[in-house]
Amino acid sequence: MTLWAAVLVTGVGCYLLKYAGLSAPRALLEHPLVRRFALAVPVALLAALIALQTVADGNRLVLDLPRLGGMAAAVAALLLRAPFLLVLVVAAATTAVLRALGAG
Repeated sequence: MTLWAAVLVTGVGCYLLKYAGLSAPRALLEHPLVRRFALAVPVALLAALIALQTVADGNRLVLDLPRLGGMAAAVAALLLRAPFLLVLVVAAATTAVLRALGAG
């Protein structure tokens, strides 16, 4: 029963958070600090998730060379201003090649 209570409380919390965002005054949303925060937080969260998926396996840290190689290839493609889809293909291909070669 506690699992369903947690699901319901989380659902209500998400709804209230979304409602708070919709009912916030426009002056607050147009404030430069709030605007900068709203632009930076999704990028930071995505970067943290990608970093965690690269070096974690369940509850432990791992040194998976194919994953790290794919991440390095993605960073290189981003630095070369490649389109996002190409970045994904380069990262996946690099990881696949390294796994096929037995690196890791």
